[in-house]
Amino acid sequence: MKIFKEIPTQKPITPLLDSVNLPSDIRSFSLVELQNLANEIREFLLYSVGQSGGHLGGGLGVIELTIILHYIFNTPFDNLVWDVGHQAYPHKILTGRKNKMQTIRKKGGLAPFPSRKESEFDAFGVGHSSTSISAMLGMAIASKESNPEKKHIAVIGDGAMTAGMAFEALSHTGHLKPNVLIILNDNDMSISENIGGLSNYFSRIWASKTYKGIKKSGSSFLKPLPQAYHLARKVETQMKAMVAPGTIFEELGLNYIGPIDGHNLKELKDVISNLKEFEGPQFLHVITKKGAGLDPAEADRIGFHAIGKIQSIKNKKSKQKKYQDVFGDWVVDMANKDEKLIAITPAMREGSGLVKFSEKFPDRYYDVAIAEQHAVTFAAGIATENKKPVVAIYSTFLQRAYDQLIHDVAVQNLDVTFALDRSGLVGEDGPTHSGNYDIAYLRCIPNMVICTPSDENETRKLLTTAYLHNGPASVRYPRGTGPNSNIDKDLKPLKIGKANIINDEGSEIIILNFGTLLNEANEISKELKATLVDMRFVKPLDEKLLSKLLKKAKVFISIEDGSIMGGAGSAVQEFVSKENLNVRSILFGIPDKFIEHASREEMLVEAGLDLENIKSKLNKLL
Repeated sequence: MKIFKEIPTQKPITPLLDSVNLPSDIRSFSLVELQNLANEIREFLLYSVGQSGGHLGGGLGVIELTIILHYIFNTPFDNLVWDVGHQAYPHKILTGRKNKMQTIRKKGGLAPFPSRKESEFDAFGVGHSSTSISAMLGMAIASKESNPEKKHIAVIGDGAMTAGMAFEALSHTGHLKPNVLIILNDNDMSISENIGGLSNYFSRIWASKTYKGIKKSGSSFLKPLPQAYHLARKVETQMKAMVAPGTIFEELGLNYIGPIDGHNLKELKDVISNLKEFEGPQFLHVITKKGAGLDPAEADRIGFHAIGKIQSIKNKKSKQKKYQDVFGDWVVDMANKDEKLIAITPAMREGSGLVKFSEKFPDRYYDVAIAEQHAVTFAAGIATENKKPVVAIYSTFLQRAYDQLIHDVAVQNLDVTFALDRSGLVGEDGPTHSGNYDIAYLRCIPNMVICTPSDENETRKLLTTAYLHNGPASVRYPRGTGPNSNIDKDLKPLKIGKANIINDEGSEIIILNFGTLLNEANEISKELKATLVDMRFVKPLDEKLLSKLLKKAKVFISIEDGSIMGGAGSAVQEFVSKENLNVRSILFGIPDKFIEHASREEMLVEAGLDLENIKSKLNKLL
């Protein structure tokens, strides 16, 4: 493997890669050519991501594995399913998209994750983790009769294996016993420490056709002799347990092989070629390095998980606080004041701003890994013992724990605070990561308080308000920075359900703002000489104020960075209907469609939530 000290700034010379347009082009390559191809892909990947920004570390770690999978299997006829898709950049490069890599994550460019709309080689669209085995199993069952020769492969990371969905799928796979291959890409730490010569030796034996044949014939011979058969199986299991960490997978009905070196092309080629011919579900455990081949990325796997443009890396960091940092400061300050506070995150310590908290309060910090359902019910259990759990989670990931939100938290009216990061349109990661639906899916849940702060200071105040409320409450805030408002350091709550009048023009036009588009709302209110209210809360609404204003109004305009359908504006419409008020409504929010990847500003334009689009629509309607 060629090792790089830094990300290249000049386009590399890649003659072998230039000759590859589709996976079929590499299937005649020698092992030496495959290694040269891996080196060229690594350099090209470093350069292209350095120019465009995007996910880097995961892709660097699976270059050799990606090459071998496309070398051995007949993709796209054979289904290759990636989990999450952070690691799929080399896959995109090999499947006809290398000349478009500079467009990745940009408006109209390549998607940040595998997308069925983009390529026939992307067997399944992804974005959230732990879906690969379930999807792959569905494909295998569906094509069993119509295309029995079709192969099905799922690649799942060790982080994604922590989710319950992955184990549900493994259990079902073991029960159905289809001819599939599941590859565990272990790029953090192995399940077991037994990664040495003996382990590798036995892994090669167990992946050999000779061993498989002996095992099959031996089973046939011994089955009429129950005691002997049981003893042989017990010896095999014990031997595997001594040198391999796969006992749990074997017990689920999978043939476990590994661990093997995920950067050794020959070993990958030999083992996977054999497994391709085996019957039944195969489970291959490969060890890789996230960021492999780039020294800084190997040393800082978190920092190089995803990067901005190389020019951006070199620029000085902005002193302006991100919303996640506002939360991070608040949770430390509140924990200093209240020893009952316990912080929980599903594998997003850095992204959610919990680094300082985890260091200062290690006994009150819990990272539950990629297990959102568990995170919510775990918090509910904590709340029953007179503690105050705060769940820091991205809006899009809380969707995965909806049942737990309702049954385990809300029905019991337990005191859990949800800090919903990345709400609204998040930008380059696209629709799978946008937090468009939290207002809609939370608003219908009894006992739930929903806070929509408009800036950094309001975020801190409403976090305090939600935390001190005795019951379930959520605070939603976006990715990135805000308007750079001054932040009060006190921990004084606001009154639940009390809106803030920004300007009262006594107008027949009322603008109701929910969230961080307040500056746009303010501009429009000045132009229209309209009354502007920062609502702060979607649930409960400030019904007293609304009743007062809307009885005299001809029209109200609601503005929110969330789904129009079922959103905050809809809540006001329901109130108007309930009170039988004669007032027209104009709702601005995210329309009933998925907004594809682009910058947040471009996404806002497409959603009609930028200042010019709002003004234009209002000029036509008023």
